[in-house]
Amino acid sequence: MHRNSDVMVIGQLVDSISGVFGTTSGLIEEFGPTRVMDFPVSESLMTSMSIGLAVSGKRPVLVHQRLDFSLYAMDAITNWMSLWRFKSGGKSVLPITIRAIVGKGWGQGPQHSKSLYSWFGHLPGIKTCVPSNPVDAKGMLLNAIFDDNPVLVIENRALFNMSDDVPSDPYQSPLETAKVVQQGQDLTLVSFGNELQICRRALSAIREFDIELIDLRSIKPLDTKTVCESVKKTGRLMVVEGDWESYGIASEVITKVVEDTECQLAAPPVRLTYPDSHTPTSYMLERCFYLDEDDIIANIKKSFV
Repeated sequence: MHRNSDVMVIGQLVDSISGVFGTTSGLIEEFGPTRVMDFPVSESLMTSMSIGLAVSGKRPVLVHQRLDFSLYAMDAITNWMSLWRFKSGGKSVLPITIRAIVGKGWGQGPQHSKSLYSWFGHLPGIKTCVPSNPVDAKGMLLNAIFDDNPVLVIENRALFNMSDDVPSDPYQSPLETAKVVQQGQDLTLVSFGNELQICRRALSAIREFDIELIDLRSIKPLDTKTVCESVKKTGRLMVVEGDWESYGIASEVITKVVEDTECQLAAPPVRLTYPDSHTPTSYMLERCFYLDEDDIIANIKKSFV
């Protein structure tokens, strides 16, 4: 917001003392009510207004405190935002950034915990990224704000308490490329978002296999080239996704690998996801529903049987 006076922040309670889980605290005092704007509980109107602001030259950062409730704005997102640049032949840009938060865990239940990755990954015209760490969270957000296309940044609430050495100066993390987090020879393990951190913890507890870990970072566009290059080396693939099993990002990654004739798999690919069920609210049932380190370790071992 210091770099460009056209950048605005819009959303419910973005101007409150606590901010959106603390991420917008202090902005109203520094930039004032014309650039940090609270909004009534009307996700569709809020999103439509952001489209108008972007067309007029502003760069709105729209915050949906729950990804679930962005569904009220699907008409604006699908029928206007995603195809705006396409309909104009590239002559009119739409620099909108949507921060949408997934409320996974801590008893959020079925109305506050949906990931919906494949819903937005299926949609042309909108870039969709899912940071897994504080460094990428800052770098991807800055990249998104100064991109001339609509960008959806899906943030998992479970990651908000992470600590990392984040540069104070502005920088941009790429929205189009995956990152090899850990080199390996025996199996390619692919994930993103909060599940990437679960994978990292799982790998720290298993030493008998040499695992290559890839952070997709972006699901639209999807960097399957990095994944395929890894699978050509390892011959094995597992994809861990924090979403329902059917029609998901894991399925798409596996499909791209299978379609690549140079990827010779030594074992069937594995997708590790949530079951095709709505999320329980009970803490004990949550523990059965969500993936953990033990699930990942067990499936890695099963890949070598």
